[in-house]
Amino acid sequence: MPALAQKRSRPVDKRSAARDKLWKSLLKWYDREGRDLPWRLRDGTADPYRVWLSEIMLQQTTVAAVAPYFTRFLERWPSVEALARAPRDDVLGAWAGLGYYSRARNLHAAAQAMAASGVPQSEAGWRELKGVGPYTAAAIAAIAFDEATNVVDGNVERVIARLRAVETPLPDAKAELRALAGALVTADRPGDWAQALMDLGATVCTPRSPKCEACPWMAECAAMRTAARNVSAPRGEGGAPAPIWRGLSGSSATANFGWCGGRTKVCSVAWRRCRRPNGATRNGRAPRR
Repeated sequence: MPALAQKRSRPVDKRSAARDKLWKSLLKWYDREGRDLPWRLRDGTADPYRVWLSEIMLQQTTVAAVAPYFTRFLERWPSVEALARAPRDDVLGAWAGLGYYSRARNLHAAAQAMAASGVPQSEAGWRELKGVGPYTAAAIAAIAFDEATNVVDGNVERVIARLRAVETPLPDAKAELRALAGALVTADRPGDWAQALMDLGATVCTPRSPKCEACPWMAECAAMRTAARNVSAPRGEGGAPAPIWRGLSGSSATANFGWCGGRTKVCSVAWRRCRRPNGATRNGRAPRR
């Protein structure tokens, strides 16, 4: 009798398994630690109007500044149709104090376009509206419509740069960071994934003094393993690039590695000093959240 053929085991896709591990750990953290925000629904279906309004307000503006404006706008104009009917001067008046008034003008024009033609259902459709750029369109499509878009802002760039220990300075690293972030996107809970990454960057993986011990990706973080950081520093006075300090080694998992310019005491890891290339900005864009 011939020997029974041995059943071949299916090869393990290590890249897919690693991605699934990152996905599960981040969303588990988000379900437990994610921020409660006025425009964020934990259960149920997200309202595209609320998502769009919040994303426009959050452009170049912090969460703390936006929250009261968002609440007042909803009380006054609870739907896109109500906002479209409002006189533009009333909208500009309600916006007073948030700055960047072109956002309010574009907001009103986009509301009128949606009232006439309907709310877009995809990332590409949102890109057609005034005031909606690539990031905003991707965020709205993911959060409001569960489209598997690649949502990348300054927070996400920083998280991905540390996770993968990307040493190329910004803005040159943008394309690489976007590709690395896109490789982690799945069709399962894309809206929560986008918001989880934002929250991770805003509350844990912060530009200075990150709370690495609280990070769900601490074990997988390449920067944590090597004590290397690539955090862009502000430009010096007179337009001269400010020094960047990068960690070279460290023995403690909670080492305070990161940007170290201006310190008057010894850092917890070894540092080397370098200069940022001309034209590089602190993080490629102004802080949003």
